Amino acid sequence: MNVLCLDLEGVLVPEIWEVIADVTGIEELQRTTRDVVDYDELMNHRLKALERHDISYSTIRRAIEKIEPFEGAAAFLENMRSRFQLAILSDTFYDFASPLMPKLGNPFLLCHRMTILEDRIVGYRLRQEDPKTHAVRSLQSLNLRVIAAGDSFNDVGMLNQANKGFFFNAPASITERFPMIETVANYTRLTERLSEFSD
Repeated sequence: MNVLCLDLEGVLVPEIWEVIADVTGIEELQRTTRDVVDYDELMNHRLKALERHDISYSTIRRAIEKIEPFEGAAAFLENMRSRFQLAILSDTFYDFASPLMPKLGNPFLLCHRMTILEDRIVGYRLRQEDPKTHAVRSLQSLNLRVIAAGDSFNDVGMLNQANKGFFFNAPASITERFPMIETVANYTRLTERLSEFSD
């Protein structure tokens, strides 16, 4: 049996923190896992910016609720459900992603949790270190074949661990550093490549 593991942001929906940056006007929140390799460094930077500008969780939640999946994303997932077991492996947070999941047909999601006190985000709790790679490895330990797609530095471990990994519409600054990982530009091309791995 084959399992398809997909990143969320940049693959199925826009980068959530970029949307937050646009809504709040905080330019420094534009940085994402496409820009920063160290996730803890990136998150600490984000949390300090939110505190400094006194941004509430409610404000962020309202912005997230308006996010729509990329054009064709929901149809792509529906197509993939008939061919694979499907899992979304993300370094976002359930507190952020929950409004988006119904728009994608409520796929299985593994991510992290925020610590929220008095309507302020004060910290975060990782599910585990390098969670995407661990999730793929765990699936493989069950004798499942894993195909994966992502677009950022934090996807590289997952893509390398998978039986087959793809960069999906990733920037050249990332793909050029990892030329051994195949790159596809859109859902049509990814669907074509995945057809080789359908059960």
